[in-house]
Amino acid sequence: QVQLMESGGGSVQVGGSLRLSCAASRSGVVINTMGWYRQAPGKQRELVATIATTGILTYAESVKGRFTISRDSAKDTVSLQMNGLKPEDTAVYYCNVQGYTRVERKAYWGQGIQVTVSS
Repeated sequence: QVQLMESGGGSVQVGGSLRLSCAASRSGVVINTMGWYRQAPGKQRELVATIATTGILTYAESVKGRFTISRDSAKDTVSLQMNGLKPEDTAVYYCNVQGYTRVERKAYWGQGIQVTVSS
């Protein structure tokens, strides 16, 4: 099992910055990719950024150059530094962990944290 605890959301004005953090508590699961997704009102959940254990990074085109994902594999944490925030970044942000055991691979989700960008 994996439990995810997110922190760092809130409200900010256009151009501002926020840092999201997610700490994983796990038992019997090996963590592979960690990342962040978001869901705006009336829209589908979408990938924001992921980071694999190999260090390979993936970013949505809309956040490239503004957001930076990082992880501390020793502590099972992943963070998302968000700079140059825009109103269209307003969404609930979800921490995601891809994990596996000897018998299955599974995705784990945090409860979500609100990010609001106002003009």
